[in-house]
This record gives sequence, C-alpha cells and structure tokens, in this order.
Amino acid sequence: MPNLQHIRKRIQAVKNTEQITKAMKMVAAAKFRKAQEAVVSARPFSREIRSILGRLVGGEDDLAHPLMSAHEKVENEDVFVLTSDRGLCGSFNSNVIRKVEHYLLDHEDRRDGISLSTIGNKGYRYFKKQDAPIRQNVEDLLNKPTYRRALVLANDLATRYIAGEVDRVTLVFNEFRSAIQQDVVFRTLLPIEAPAAEEGGDMIDYLYEPEKGKLLDRIVRRYLANQLYLIIVESVASEHGARMSAMENATINAGEMIQNLTMVYNKARQAAITRELMEIVGGAEALKG
Repeated sequence: MPNLQHIRKRIQAVKNTEQITKAMKMVAAAKFRKAQEAVVSARPFSREIRSILGRLVGGEDDLAHPLMSAHEKVENEDVFVLTSDRGLCGSFNSNVIRKVEHYLLDHEDRRDGISLSTIGNKGYRYFKKQDAPIRQNVEDLLNKPTYRRALVLANDLATRYIAGEVDRVTLVFNEFRSAIQQDVVFRTLLPIEAPAAEEGGDMIDYLYEPEKGKLLDRIVRRYLANQLYLIIVESVASEHGARMSAMENATINAGEMIQNLTMVYNKARQAAITRELMEIVGGAEALKG
C-alpha cells in the first residue's frame, strides 16, 4: 500500500518543479522576443550589403578579393561550433554536437587539419572532455552579441585566411526558423561566395570614392563581420526558442504527473479509509459476539 505522506511529498515536489519551469518559460519568452527583434533588424542590412557587394564584383572591372578566392587545396579548416552557455533547452546543443561529430568522421582523411573553435560553454566542455583539438573558445559573446565583437573576430579570421593559416572556415549552428523550429546547418564563412550579378540589382555604373578596389576591401570585411553577427544572433534566438519550448513541455509533463499522483493518492486514501471502516465494523461484531 503506498505511503500517503510519501505521495504528498512527491506531489508537492512536482508542483515546485512546475512553478520553476513556468517561470523559466516566461523568462525565455522575454529573451526570445528580444533575440528575434535582433535577427529581424540585422537581416535588412545583410541584404543591402550583399547587394552592394554584388554590384562591385559584378561590374565590368572584374574585381577580385583574397577573401573571395578559394584556396587550391583545403588542408587546414576551422570549424566554429555554436552552442549555448546554459542547458535546459531540449536538443538544441546535442543536435549541433552530433552533426559536428558526424562531420569529423566523414572527413577522417584530413582529420589532423581540422580544428574546432567553440562559441558557447556547452560545446566547449563536451569537446574538451573528448580531447578534441580546440583552437579557441570565444567567451561572453552570447549574453550580449554585438557587431563590434563580431567584427574583431571576423578580422582575425580574415587575417589568418589571407596569410594561408586556414583554407576554410565553416560554422555549425542552429538556423532560426521559428520559436519551435531550429535547423542545424553548415555554412562556409570563408572563402566568401561572391553574390551573383543579378542579386546586385540594377547594374548602373556608379562613381566610387575611394576607388573600387579599396572600397571592395572595406565592403568585403564588413560583409564578413555582418554574416558572422547574423549567424550568432540567429543561434541565440534559436536557443531561447528551444528553451521556451522545452520549459513548456516540462510544465505540461509536470501537470500530467501531478494529476496521476493525485489519483494514486486518492485511491490510497480511499483504501485506507475502507480498511479502517472494516476494522471498526469487525471490532463491533466481535464485541457483539
């Protein structure tokens, strides 16, 4: 027979957990709205700078830039792994980690040339335990992602790419679709894929100041930083959306568990009352006898 006091303690414990998950869902929802606004605000600038880059490289001058030129052979590759700093966000982190592990297995032939760079403590701690070659861990970027931090990181990557220290830079992250949908994607950050000529809009011949070569270098570097920043804010928005969904599911599960435990408690209490009544009746019958 279940102990009534033990069941009451379990019900109270689950109720406390339910309150915590409700509060965490509300916090995640507030952070998600801010992160979603950051993504929406960053996308128009990204489209415009891509359009400008399309005009520059799609003109008659046939301009080229080292960051847009692929190296002949990919020997050294930096793979940036974007996870979260905190847990309780469902399969947000495990999906990214699993994709990276499959990527490393698929490219075992050049495994020694692949180094990992992590953004987010969850990915860093996991791959550190696996003794994976971690080149760097970018800290304190996810709490307040800024374009300035992205620009510093992008300039460092550009310098290493031009110097030939790295042949390709790949990012693995959760691309933001909606609050309940995040897709893990691989995106090549370097070399930069040149926008198609038609993506640059009308190909009117402009007068440029400074001259197009110098302007191209500035635009390419800012385009690189903007792409990195946009990926980071999309990952942050996906994280909060995943945590919001996870906490909602946890709250629903806690409610169902409370209902089941309450039924068990009522049945046990009814059985205890019935047993006591039978003992009383039995005692009365014994006295009559």
